[in-house]
Amino acid sequence: MKNSSTQTRIRYSETDQMGVVYHGNYAQFFELGRTEWLRSLGVTYKDMEISGIMLPVISINFKFLKSALYDDVLTIKTFLKKKPMVKIEFEYEIVNQNNELICTGSSVLAFMFSKTMKPARCPDHLLKSLGY
Repeated sequence: MKNSSTQTRIRYSETDQMGVVYHGNYAQFFELGRTEWLRSLGVTYKDMEISGIMLPVISINFKFLKSALYDDVLTIKTFLKKKPMVKIEFEYEIVNQNNELICTGSSVLAFMFSKTMKPARCPDHLLKSLGY
């Protein structure tokens, strides 16, 4: 399965009064991991939307293990869990610049036709990019 890794530096605006990354920002980190995972396959959300496919998140889970702080450099590792069909499932690991595990999690997204809001199969070009 195709995996990817991307980095981001924590901005001051992403921290709370305690100086740690606000927990709500981790959904954005997972999204960054997913979009860069797709981009590494030559696919973008914009391309899918133009072709009439949406990819809404239907579930997301986090396990917080250590605090991330302002100016930390985080690496978001994104793993495809299994062959996508109508749903696509990801697992994530986020580590800091010291390679300490900060957060793990998973998300499930559904392929949908944007005009009908009905489920769709994973686009053939994405399956082909994954070697299926």
